[in-house]
Amino acid sequence: MSALPALVLFDLDGTLIDSAPDLAGAANAMREARGLPALPVATLRPMVGSGARGMIGLALDVVPGDVDYEMLRSEFLDIYQQRSLALTAIFSAVQPVLDRLEAHDRPWGIVTNKAERFTHAIVEGLGLAQRAAVVVCGDTTPHSKPHPAPLLEAARRAGTEARHCVYVGDDLRDVQAGRAAGMATLVAGWGYLGQGEPAEAWGADAVLEQPSALLHWLGLP
Repeated sequence: MSALPALVLFDLDGTLIDSAPDLAGAANAMREARGLPALPVATLRPMVGSGARGMIGLALDVVPGDVDYEMLRSEFLDIYQQRSLALTAIFSAVQPVLDRLEAHDRPWGIVTNKAERFTHAIVEGLGLAQRAAVVVCGDTTPHSKPHPAPLLEAARRAGTEARHCVYVGDDLRDVQAGRAAGMATLVAGWGYLGQGEPAEAWGADAVLEQPSALLHWLGLP
């Protein structure tokens, strides 16, 4: 990149934090309540980026539009809220990247599709709330990603233009939202990535295999 961005924005789940154990735990709690065996976390992990929809779809084979979906979604979210910080942690390789950004006075923020009822407690509990320049959630604006509104709102709150921002995420929707907002977009290759087409086909500016690659892409030592 020719010049450092004014703001580095990150997706939350699968990019900054590994929430797969707790989201999978909520899904397995629902399976166990129905007499079904628990699924390995590794099986559920790729769908974490799809939130409740992905977890319920894989764990219980129920999708939006099915008769029981909304009831099951509400049950899943209630269970998850009770355990959202049981095993969730910042990716160990991400921590030094945040430290380096701050050492170079580069502000960073969070834009996630996770609802405010979960996000703020998690961000606070992991010690990120005081560090992030801005936190925008899935219900902060009338639209969630892949709509660009959350990213544009983050730029507005940070007092910068979207074209001077870069967005890092692990889902196709992150790239779509970032591009629609006019931001540089990077794929967090260490994230969940889903089960669709490979990340290299998403149209991002780069796919980062590990968090430290962000520093190289930005040109930071």
